[in-house]
Amino acid sequence: MLVIDKSQTYDIEEIIKQGGFNCSCGKYHGTAVNDMVISSGAVARIPALVEKHGGRKAFLISDLNTHEAAGKAVEKHLDAAGIPYVSFVFRNTHTEPDEKAVGEVALYFDSGCDIILGIGSGTINDIGKMLAKLTGRKYIIVCTAPSMDGYASATSSMIRSGIKVSLASVCPCAIIADLDIISSAPEVLLQAGLGDMLAKYISICEWRISNIITGEFYCEEIARIVRSSLRKCVSSSAGLKKRDPEAVKVIIEGLILAGMAMSFAGSSRPGSGIEHYFSHLWEMRSLQFHTPVHLHGIQCGVATILALYVYDFIRMIKPCRQKALDYVRNFSIDTWNEFIIQFLGSGALPLIELEKNERKYDRQKHAERLEVILANWDEILDVITEELPPETYVRQVLAEAGAPVSAAELGHSADCIRDTFIVTKDIRDKYVASRLLWDLGYLDEAAGYLKQKAGM
Repeated sequence: MLVIDKSQTYDIEEIIKQGGFNCSCGKYHGTAVNDMVISSGAVARIPALVEKHGGRKAFLISDLNTHEAAGKAVEKHLDAAGIPYVSFVFRNTHTEPDEKAVGEVALYFDSGCDIILGIGSGTINDIGKMLAKLTGRKYIIVCTAPSMDGYASATSSMIRSGIKVSLASVCPCAIIADLDIISSAPEVLLQAGLGDMLAKYISICEWRISNIITGEFYCEEIARIVRSSLRKCVSSSAGLKKRDPEAVKVIIEGLILAGMAMSFAGSSRPGSGIEHYFSHLWEMRSLQFHTPVHLHGIQCGVATILALYVYDFIRMIKPCRQKALDYVRNFSIDTWNEFIIQFLGSGALPLIELEKNERKYDRQKHAERLEVILANWDEILDVITEELPPETYVRQVLAEAGAPVSAAELGHSADCIRDTFIVTKDIRDKYVASRLLWDLGYLDEAAGYLKQKAGM
C-alpha cells in the first residue's frame, strides 16, 4: 500500500525559483512561470516585469469589470513608466471563452505589441493564453480574483462548437496577484476558488484509480504538491468570509500550485475529475437550453459533494464479474446516443464522435479492464479511503465560506443530477467514477442512489 505523508508542505516560491525538479517518477517537471508576485500593491511591479521579460509595447486584455478592478491601475503604472500599450476591453456583459471571443481579440491585436497582459481571472486568462499561443508572444496574467486554478497552467478551458474542451495554450511567464485587488473581489469569486480547490480531493483519488486500472501515468510527488496546497487552503477557508488577506493569499497560492501541478503532469489530471465534468455539462446544457449556470468553481464545490456521495456508493459495492458482463452485453450504443442528444442537444454530437475513436464501450476492452478491477478491488478501496474526506466535512468547509452546498441551490433537480452523472463518462477521454461504475455494471444503481441523496 502507498504510504502518504500528509504533513509535507511545498514552497511555491522555491518551486518557481528552481524552475522545476527531477522527480522520482523519472521525469523532469518544469514550469514556465519565472516570476510570481503576491502582495499588497503588487500591481506597481508590472512595468518592471514587462521590461524584465523583454516587453517594449504591451497588449492588455480585460473586460468591463476587470478593467475597472485592475485594468485602469495597470494602465496608470505603464503610463508612469513610459511603456506604450494597446488596451482591449470586452464590452459585452458576459464573455465566453469561445471561438468568437478569441477571434474578436485576435482581430484587434496590434502586431507591434511584443507581450500580452491578461487582466482578469478564468475567462480572460483562458483567452489571453490562447492569444499568446496564436501570436507567439510572452504572456503575463494580472489576477483579479482567487477564483480558479488555471493561472499557472499551459492549457485553456474553452468552448469549442458548444463543447467544453481543454486546449494547449501557453503558461504565463509571470503571475501578479495584488492582495488589495483580489481581496476585494466579489464574495462569490472567493467561494469559487475554494470550490475549485476542494475538487482536488476527487481529482487525486481518480488519478490514482486510473493508474491502477488503465495504467495511466501517475506521479506521487505531483499529488503531494496538490494535497499540500489543498490542506493549507482548507485550513484558511474560514477567513475568506472576512476577506482576510492572509486567507486570500493562501487560496491564490494553492490555486497557482494546482495549475503548476497540471503543467508538471502534462494533463489536467491533478486538478480535475468527475466533479469538473458535472460543471462542464451544466455549462454545455446552459448553452443549448438556457438552464441554470454558475461560476465554474461554485459548481465544482457542489459537484465535489455529489462525487463524494458516488464514492460512498462505490464503497458498498461487491463486484461481480457476471453482473458486469451482462450489463455491458445489454448496453445499446444507439439507445445511449439518443439519450445524450436529448440531454445535450447538438452538444452531444462531438461526444458521439469521440467514442468512435475512444471505443470505451468495446466489449473486449471492457473485459480486460474488468479483470484488472476485480484483481485490484481492495487496493482501489484503499485509495478511496486514503484520499477522500467525509461529505459532511466538505459541506462544512463550503458552508463556513458562505458557498452553496447543494445542487438545488444551483437550480438543478434531482433528475438532472442523475442524468448529468451518467453522462460524465462521455465528456472526455478520462477514467472517472462513472466509468468505473459502468465497467462494474452498477452505473444505473449509483445514479439512483445519487438522485436520492441530491433530493434530500
